[in-house]
Order: sequence, then structure tokens, then C-alpha cells
Amino acid sequence: MSHTTIAAALDDLLFTPGLDLREAVDRHFAPDYRQRTDGTWDERDGFIAHIAHLRTVIAEGSIEVHEELTDGRLYADRHTVDVVKKDGSAVRTEVYLFGEFAADGRFRRIEETTLMLSGSETDRNLGSAR
Repeated sequence: MSHTTIAAALDDLLFTPGLDLREAVDRHFAPDYRQRTDGTWDERDGFIAHIAHLRTVIAEGSIEVHEELTDGRLYADRHTVDVVKKDGSAVRTEVYLFGEFAADGRFRRIEETTLMLSGSETDRNLGSAR
């Protein structure tokens, strides 16, 4: 079975502005998707609202995966996301992520902790902003 990856998902969600948001989400996330970021749970609709907001703030960016492990339906990685916001400011965030795949290879659940490496204090909540 082929699985999605966080790099592919974030590229479609955040760094491919011409791709319809719902299409990007459907490509990588199961209908019952849930996500916990820094201790706060969101259902799929809350996650979509978060990504929709980020698309209004982010001009461009990239993701670098440092480690990635898949074991059956389980997934873990450590990655860094660099973004340039539309106001010209830059944010660099390191993410520690554990997840689970649905039977079709899309993410069913992600739990992540974020660590802002650079950016302004107001960007500290970018991982869960709406």
C-alpha cells in the first residue's frame, strides 16, 4: 500500500496555491481525520479552517524532512517548515509528528508538537492559527 507523506501533504496544502483546498485535503487526509497540535485537538473541518487561514498569510515556503519512519499504519517524522509570509516576514518551525494512516494510505490522525526556531512572537501560534 502506498502512503502519503507530510512533505507531499504540506506541499499541496500550503505551497501549491492553484490547487483547490478541498482537493488537497482529500488527497492526503481521510474523512475522519483528526489532528492535535501543541495539545489542542481539531476535527477535519477545524483543520481545513486552519489551512485556509494559512493560505491567506503565507506567500511561499518549503519543508525539509530530517527523519521519517513508517511502520505499517504508523508514521513519525521530524521536519522543519520555512515560510515567508505575505508581509515579507519569515518563520522557521521545527515539528515533531506522530500519525496514523487510514487503510487507503491517507492520514487518519496526526499529533504534533511545534517549536518556533525563528520568527516574531506573534507567529508562535502559526501551527494552529485560524
